[in-house]
Amino acid sequence: MQDPDDSLKHNPFNSLKAILKDKPLPGPARRIVPSKPDPPIEKESEERAFQEAMKDVRPIVNDKYVKGKAAAGPPESFINETEKDVMAQLENLVNSGEGFIISNTPEYMEGTGHDIPPELAERLHRGDFSIQGHIDLHGMGVAEAKDAFETFLREAVSSGKRAVLVIHGRGLSSPGEPVLKNKVSEWLTRGHWRKWIIAYTSAQSHDGGTGATYILLRHRPVSKRFRKKSRRL
Repeated sequence: MQDPDDSLKHNPFNSLKAILKDKPLPGPARRIVPSKPDPPIEKESEERAFQEAMKDVRPIVNDKYVKGKAAAGPPESFINETEKDVMAQLENLVNSGEGFIISNTPEYMEGTGHDIPPELAERLHRGDFSIQGHIDLHGMGVAEAKDAFETFLREAVSSGKRAVLVIHGRGLSSPGEPVLKNKVSEWLTRGHWRKWIIAYTSAQSHDGGTGATYILLRHRPVSKRFRKKSRRL
């Protein structure tokens, strides 16, 4: 039987004891102490360690080469002379066209007749044959230029001329390809005049360059019999 006086007593820790019995309080937090960094290695210690490691090393003897600073490039005098030569060549090219090789340009044209070696075209361009007549087709239409071209070559053949010059221009004002220049090439290689042609080639600069064509003519046209005979040979 409960003591009547017990209900009058105040015990605030009884409930706390029951809680602690079921779930104890956590212990104190663990303190993490940061580790101290390693003390820096003194410079003198590194130097001593290096000297100790290298004490038995011997330098390689190199007595086969001349000591000295290598030249960084050609002498300045050589550079100056080279620049002078280049400027002189450029000045000659601009003033007189000296050094300009027409045969190395894309506008250059040449051709040879039946059974003619290409060396003959090179000689014609080089100027080995004296020019005995010329005609200027500048400013003409195609039809007019063809009539003038035909008349000129007929007179050249009848008078025994061998090397002639036809001036047709470079066709720089043409919207597309050079008209008269291409036509002259066509008349020499596809028309009846191909039987009379030994060789043709673009002229030298003083005769019009790629705006004119040297033509070397035969004494008589090549016959079909001759062409068949040369093919058999």
